[in-house]
This record gives sequence, C-alpha cells and structure tokens, in this order.
Amino acid sequence: MQSRAVVLIFSAAAAVAGCATVQPVSDPGHATTTIQVPFYAQDVDQCGPAALAMALAWSGVDISPPELASEVFAPKRRGSLQPDLVTAARRHGRIAYPIHGRDELFAEIDAGHPVVVLQNLAFSWAPRWHYAVAIGHDASDATVTLHSGDRAGIALSERTFFSTWDRAGSWGLVTLPPDRFPASLDEARWLEAAIGLERAGRNGEAIVAYRRAAKRWPSSLAARIGWANAAYAAGDLHESETALRDALRCRPDSAVAWNNLAHVLGMSGRKEEALAAAHRAIEIGGPDIGIYRETLIEIEGR
Repeated sequence: MQSRAVVLIFSAAAAVAGCATVQPVSDPGHATTTIQVPFYAQDVDQCGPAALAMALAWSGVDISPPELASEVFAPKRRGSLQPDLVTAARRHGRIAYPIHGRDELFAEIDAGHPVVVLQNLAFSWAPRWHYAVAIGHDASDATVTLHSGDRAGIALSERTFFSTWDRAGSWGLVTLPPDRFPASLDEARWLEAAIGLERAGRNGEAIVAYRRAAKRWPSSLAARIGWANAAYAAGDLHESETALRDALRCRPDSAVAWNNLAHVLGMSGRKEEALAAAHRAIEIGGPDIGIYRETLIEIEGR
C-alpha cells in the first residue's frame, strides 16, 4: 500500500530520566473523584515502568513493572524517556494519548481515566524527574491524588502538584483500549495514536481505532486511509477495500484513495477494476503521481 494522504508526525517529547520521591501534604482519601487503579510500588529509578504498568493494568493489560523495565528503562540515564513510554503502551495494544494542561488532566480523571504524569520535583536548572499516576482530585480542598513512588493514593495540594508538573512541561499520558475515546479528544492526536499502533504491528487494534475515528469524523480522509492500510497489513483485502470505498464517498477526488484501491483490487485478482482505479488516480494527479504510474504498470504486468 502506498503512503497516506495525511501524515501525522509524532514529535518526541524532551528526553527525561530518573525518579525522585514526593511527600504528601495531606492524608489520602479526600478526592471527590477517585479512579480504582492497581498500585505497584517502584524500585529505585523505576518510576517509569511502575507508572506505566499501573496505567496499563487499569486498561486491562496484565503486565508488571519488571516486565516493562526492559522496554522503557534506560540504565545510562537511570530513568525512562517519554517517547519510550508511548511506544511501549502502543506495543501492548493501547492507545497512547498524550495530554497537556490542567483542564485536560481533570477532564480525563473525571472521565475515569488515570493519567501518567511527569513531575520535576526540584528546579528547572537542576531537575529531579519523577513519574506518577494521577488517579483523583478534590475541588473542595484543592488536592490531586497520585499513586507515586512507594505510596498509594497520596494527596498533594494543587499548588504543589501543578508547580512540579508545570516544571516538567505539563505532560501526561492516557492509555486506553482502542475502542474508548479520551475526554480531551482531538482528531490529530487520536490519528497519531492509531498510526502508532500500526507502527507497533498492532493492526487489529489500529483497525478498531481508525473505525472509531471514521465514525466520529465523517469527513476524515486520514482515518479511512489509515483504516485501509491497517486492514491491508492484517491481510484483510475485503475490509481494506471497504475502507477505501468509504474514503472515496467522502473524497471522490482523492488520488491516494484511488491508487490504494487499485492496488487492493489488483491483489484481489480484479484486474479490470484495478486498472480503472489506477487510471483515475493518474487523472487526478498530484505530487505522488509517479507512484500512481508505478501502480498502473504493476497491475498491467500481472
């Protein structure tokens, strides 16, 4: 299958490493919104694997921090990098959906979604990085509840939490089954996460994510091209064709969709239909017209 009509580039977050500890400023149990999330106490420098394991366990993935350590822990940095957490979550078949800022954090918690958060517990010029899982908040006493370090359900004042979170860029990560939207839903971020599932070889989950996107955004060509590509990679030519014909219903002038349809029809042994689709892609043209001509030559040679 040829390249997508829309390419959503994943921008790697700043490299961070190491794990510090944070002390609660109030007793746990005060959150008016609290999510039931399994707790794993972290080993030394292992806050990244522990935090991600908790979020994945909540989402239904049975995995422990030591199992994740081989995927996300960088010994030379004595910690974990944000892109590695994202990649690992996708490798385990979950939508890894980054969030930013206070409003999105509270929206996810209120929707019942725990959020892996990165904190800087020291200074911008001498950081002490730490991953935790935000599981609740209480508007009445202005606290945020975390699974953090070796403590489950600790409550921090919002002032303390947001000062440490803001110093780390207000970055958070939600890990969701591919059939569940985040509260802070954004088309580009959702499609980026679905593309990540494809790249991780989780084509079945990617198909589910793209189908949901196609239903949610009826005019999204990228969702349908992605759906078709994932189905093709999974060996399902019928579903790939279905997705491409759906793409052409909303964008009949898409040369990429016509080209990819030609390829799928050719692989299905429907040469005359494939040739017609390939010619249509060439007629529409565009920057990838060389690829479309290659598709036509390939089909003619079969």
